[in-house]
Amino acid sequence: MKTQSVNPFNGATIAEFPLWEDREIEAALERASIAHHSWRQTAMHERLDRIDALAATLLRNKLKYADVITNEMGKTLRESVAEIEKCAATCQFLSKNLSEWFATEKVASPSGSWEVVKEPLGVLVGIMPWNFPFWQVLRFAVPAVGLGNTILLKHASNVFGCNEKIQEAFLEAGFPEGVFQHAPLSSKQILKVIPDARVRGVSLTGSTEAGRSVGEIAGRHLKKVVLELGGSDPYVILDDADLELATDKCVASRLINAGQSCVSAKRFIVTKENQQKFSDLFIEKIKHKTFGDPRNDKSNIGPLARVDLRDQLHEQVQSAIKAGAKLALGGNFPKDKSAFYEPTVLLNVHEDNAAFREEMFGPVAAIIPARDEDHAIELANKSSYGLGSAIFSNDRARAVEIAKHRLEVGMAFVNDFVKSDVRIPFGGVKDSGVGRELGRHGVLEFANIKSVVTQ
Repeated sequence: MKTQSVNPFNGATIAEFPLWEDREIEAALERASIAHHSWRQTAMHERLDRIDALAATLLRNKLKYADVITNEMGKTLRESVAEIEKCAATCQFLSKNLSEWFATEKVASPSGSWEVVKEPLGVLVGIMPWNFPFWQVLRFAVPAVGLGNTILLKHASNVFGCNEKIQEAFLEAGFPEGVFQHAPLSSKQILKVIPDARVRGVSLTGSTEAGRSVGEIAGRHLKKVVLELGGSDPYVILDDADLELATDKCVASRLINAGQSCVSAKRFIVTKENQQKFSDLFIEKIKHKTFGDPRNDKSNIGPLARVDLRDQLHEQVQSAIKAGAKLALGGNFPKDKSAFYEPTVLLNVHEDNAAFREEMFGPVAAIIPARDEDHAIELANKSSYGLGSAIFSNDRARAVEIAKHRLEVGMAFVNDFVKSDVRIPFGGVKDSGVGRELGRHGVLEFANIKSVVTQ
C-alpha cells in the first residue's frame, strides 16, 4: 500500500510513500527498544548536546525544511520558516533547562533520605497532525528523548515528507539510529502497534474522535497517554475592551495557518455594548487579508491542507447559515484544484448552531451575542471543548480573575491570543484532551517519577 502527499495550492502530487509491512514494523520496534537501553545510559549532558545540535541543524536547513512544509500542507512560506525557527529556539531552551527539570528532588524526611528521581519510560509512539508538521512533533519528541526515551512517530499521511526530514535532522544532529524513527503507517496500522509490550506510552495530537480511539486502546493495555485534541476556543470581548486591540488579536488568531490550529480563536463572544462595533471593525480588518500563492510574500493566507477539508468546512458554513447565522463575509472558494477558502464571518450565531458547537478548522469566525459578562462566560463554557480561551477588558485585574477562576479551559490569555510556548504547559480539559505538553509539567509526562527512600 502507498499514500500520497499532494500540494494543496495546485493539486500536484509531490510524492508517494509506501507503507510499512509487518516485518518493517517489527524491525523498527526492535531498533527503538535496543536504542532505548543504550540511550538512557548516555550521560545527560551528552543527550542535551544532541538537542543543541538539533537546534543548529534546524536553523542550518530552515529554508529547505520550510519548503517541504509549504509544499505538503500549504501554509505560507513565511509561516513555515517561523515554525522551524520556533522549533530551533525550543531546542535551545530545552538543552539549557532539561537538566534542572529532570534533576533528582530531595524531600524533607523525619529520618533517612527521601528522593524523587525521573527516569525514561522506554519506547514511545507519537501520532501527530499535519497543521504544524515540525512543531507538533518536536515539542513532544525533544523533551522525551532528552530524558532517554525513544520514539516511533506516525505522522499524518499528507506530510510524510516532513517526517522524513525530521528523522534526517535527528540523525544529522548526532542522535543514534533508533532514537527517533519516521514510521510510514496507516491509522489502522498504528493502532495495532500500541499494544506491543515494548511500547510504554503514546502521545497523540488530533481530533477528539482519534483521541478516543487511541485512549481506549492505550487504557486497555495500561500505556501512559497524552492526548491533545480539538478546540473551539472562546474569545470573550467585554464592554470595556479596547476594540482596536481586541480585533487585531482576534483577526490574527483566526487566520494563523489559514485558521487550521486547535488554539485559533473560533467563537467570538461579545457583550451587548460592543456587538455592532466589534463586528464592523472585525469585518473591516479581515476582509483585507488576501489568500494566494503561499510562496508570495504578499499572500496573507495559504490554502487549507486538503480539498476534502475545504469541502467539509464549506458544508459546516452552509449548515450554520441554514440554522440562522448571517453570512457577513466570504463563504466561498475558487473553483479550481486548490484548497483555498475565503476568510468568512458569521453573525448572530447562537448556542443551537453548529458553528457554536463544532470546531471550524479554517478561516471562519463565528460572532456570538451575549447579554452581559455573566452570560458571555456562560456561553464560553457551554462547549464540549476546553482547550484555550482569551478575554479582552481594560480592567486587567478583573479579567485575570475571570481567566483564573471562571473559564473552563487549560489555557486562558488576557488581552492576547492563545499561543504555545516551551516555558508554560499546553493542553486542555473536557473533550480537548488529557495531559500536558511543554513547560516543566509537560516534559515530565513521559517520565517514571520514582520515589527512592533510604533509611
